[in-house]
Amino acid sequence: MIENDTIRLLRECDAGIKMGLSSFDEVMKHISSDRLKGCVSRCRNQHNDFAEQTEKLLSSYSDSGKEPNPIAKGMSWLKTNVMLSVNESDAVIADLMTDGCNMGVKSLSRYLNEYKAADEKSKELAKKIIESESALAGELRAFL
Repeated sequence: MIENDTIRLLRECDAGIKMGLSSFDEVMKHISSDRLKGCVSRCRNQHNDFAEQTEKLLSSYSDSGKEPNPIAKGMSWLKTNVMLSVNESDAVIADLMTDGCNMGVKSLSRYLNEYKAADEKSKELAKKIIESESALAGELRAFL
Protein backbone atom coordinates (compact mmCIF):
# COMPACT_ATOMS: atom_id res chain seq x y z
CA MET A 1 0.00 0.00 0.00
CA ILE A 2 2.77 2.44 0.91
CA GLU A 3 4.59 1.82 -2.35
CA ASN A 4 1.43 2.15 -4.48
CA ASP A 5 0.39 5.42 -2.82
CA THR A 6 3.94 6.75 -3.06
CA ILE A 7 4.17 6.04 -6.78
CA ARG A 8 0.71 7.51 -7.42
CA LEU A 9 1.53 10.69 -5.51
CA LEU A 10 4.86 11.06 -7.27
CA ARG A 11 3.22 10.56 -10.67
CA GLU A 12 0.76 13.36 -9.91
CA CYS A 13 3.63 15.59 -8.76
CA ASP A 14 5.45 14.76 -11.99
CA ALA A 15 2.48 15.59 -14.20
CA GLY A 16 1.82 18.83 -12.31
CA ILE A 17 5.43 19.94 -12.49
CA LYS A 18 5.52 19.27 -16.23
CA MET A 19 2.32 21.26 -16.68
CA GLY A 20 3.78 24.13 -14.68
CA LEU A 21 7.05 24.15 -16.61
CA SER A 22 5.14 24.19 -19.88
CA SER A 23 3.07 27.15 -18.66
CA PHE A 24 6.15 29.06 -17.52
CA ASP A 25 7.73 28.58 -20.93
CA GLU A 26 4.53 29.65 -22.68
CA VAL A 27 4.19 32.99 -20.88
CA MET A 28 7.83 33.95 -20.36
CA LYS A 29 8.24 35.43 -23.85
CA HIS A 30 5.24 37.72 -23.26
CA ILE A 31 6.33 39.23 -19.93
CA SER A 32 7.47 42.85 -20.05
CA SER A 33 8.24 43.53 -16.37
CA ASP A 34 11.68 42.48 -15.17
CA ARG A 35 10.23 41.96 -11.70
CA LEU A 36 7.54 39.58 -12.98
CA LYS A 37 10.11 37.80 -15.15
CA GLY A 38 12.21 37.31 -12.03
CA CYS A 39 9.29 35.83 -10.07
CA VAL A 40 8.35 33.43 -12.86
CA SER A 41 11.97 32.52 -13.58
CA ARG A 42 12.71 31.81 -9.91
CA CYS A 43 9.64 29.58 -9.63
CA ARG A 44 10.54 27.85 -12.90
CA ASN A 45 13.98 27.05 -11.48
CA GLN A 46 12.36 25.62 -8.34
CA HIS A 47 10.12 23.47 -10.53
CA ASN A 48 13.18 22.20 -12.42
CA ASP A 49 14.62 21.15 -9.05
CA PHE A 50 11.31 19.52 -8.11
CA ALA A 51 11.32 17.68 -11.46
CA GLU A 52 14.77 16.26 -10.74
CA GLN A 53 13.78 15.20 -7.22
CA THR A 54 10.58 13.60 -8.49
CA GLU A 55 12.39 11.78 -11.27
CA LYS A 56 14.95 10.45 -8.82
CA LEU A 57 12.27 9.19 -6.42
CA LEU A 58 10.22 7.64 -9.23
CA SER A 59 13.34 5.98 -10.59
CA SER A 60 13.95 4.35 -7.21
CA TYR A 61 10.56 2.64 -7.73
CA SER A 62 11.40 1.81 -11.38
CA ASP A 63 8.67 4.17 -12.58
CA SER A 64 9.00 6.70 -15.38
CA GLY A 65 6.38 9.19 -14.20
CA LYS A 66 3.31 10.65 -15.82
CA GLU A 67 2.65 13.18 -18.54
CA PRO A 68 0.04 15.89 -17.99
CA ASN A 69 -3.44 15.17 -19.31
CA PRO A 70 -3.28 16.17 -23.01
CA ILE A 71 -6.75 17.73 -22.90
CA ALA A 72 -5.90 19.84 -19.84
CA LYS A 73 -2.59 20.84 -21.41
CA GLY A 74 -4.28 21.76 -24.69
CA MET A 75 -6.99 23.77 -22.95
CA SER A 76 -4.37 25.62 -20.93
CA TRP A 77 -2.39 26.43 -24.07
CA LEU A 78 -5.54 27.60 -25.86
CA LYS A 79 -6.72 29.78 -22.98
CA THR A 80 -3.28 31.34 -22.60
CA ASN A 81 -2.89 32.13 -26.27
CA VAL A 82 -6.43 33.45 -26.73
CA MET A 83 -6.19 35.72 -23.70
CA LEU A 84 -2.75 36.99 -24.70
CA SER A 85 -3.87 37.64 -28.28
CA VAL A 86 -6.60 39.92 -26.93
CA ASN A 87 -4.48 41.63 -24.27
CA GLU A 88 -0.77 40.89 -23.95
CA SER A 89 -0.12 42.43 -20.57
CA ASP A 90 1.61 41.43 -17.37
CA ALA A 91 -1.76 41.63 -15.60
CA VAL A 92 -3.21 38.97 -17.92
CA ILE A 93 -0.13 36.80 -17.44
CA ALA A 94 -0.36 37.20 -13.66
CA ASP A 95 -4.04 36.25 -13.83
CA LEU A 96 -3.33 33.14 -15.91
CA MET A 97 -0.43 32.10 -13.72
CA THR A 98 -2.47 32.63 -10.54
CA ASP A 99 -5.17 30.33 -11.91
CA GLY A 100 -2.52 27.72 -12.70
CA CYS A 101 -0.98 28.00 -9.24
CA ASN A 102 -4.38 27.65 -7.60
CA MET A 103 -5.18 24.56 -9.68
CA GLY A 104 -1.80 23.06 -8.79
CA VAL A 105 -2.31 23.68 -5.07
CA LYS A 106 -5.83 22.28 -5.19
CA SER A 107 -4.85 19.16 -7.15
CA LEU A 108 -1.77 18.29 -5.13
CA SER A 109 -3.61 18.89 -1.85
CA ARG A 110 -6.32 16.49 -3.02
CA TYR A 111 -3.70 13.88 -3.95
CA LEU A 112 -1.92 14.29 -0.60
CA ASN A 113 -5.21 13.51 1.10
CA GLU A 114 -6.01 10.65 -1.27
CA TYR A 115 -2.62 8.93 -1.04
CA LYS A 116 -2.20 9.05 2.74
CA ALA A 117 0.00 5.95 2.81
CA ALA A 118 2.69 7.54 0.61
CA ASP A 119 6.15 7.68 2.15
CA GLU A 120 7.27 10.81 3.98
CA LYS A 121 9.82 11.89 1.34
CA SER A 122 7.13 11.98 -1.33
CA LYS A 123 4.68 13.81 0.92
CA GLU A 124 7.32 16.39 1.81
CA LEU A 125 8.09 16.94 -1.87
CA ALA A 126 4.40 17.45 -2.63
CA LYS A 127 4.16 19.93 0.25
CA LYS A 128 7.19 21.86 -1.05
CA ILE A 129 5.59 22.09 -4.49
CA ILE A 130 2.36 23.34 -2.90
CA GLU A 131 4.31 25.95 -0.91
CA SER A 132 6.12 27.10 -4.05
CA GLU A 133 2.86 27.44 -5.98
CA SER A 134 1.22 29.32 -3.09
CA ALA A 135 4.18 31.67 -2.79
CA LEU A 136 4.13 32.44 -6.51
CA ALA A 137 0.38 33.11 -6.41
CA GLY A 138 1.03 35.56 -3.58
CA GLU A 139 3.80 37.33 -5.49
CA LEU A 140 1.63 37.56 -8.60
CA ARG A 141 -1.02 39.61 -6.79
CA ALA A 142 1.15 42.69 -7.20
CA PHE A 143 0.75 42.38 -11.00
CA LEU A 144 -3.02 41.79 -11.18
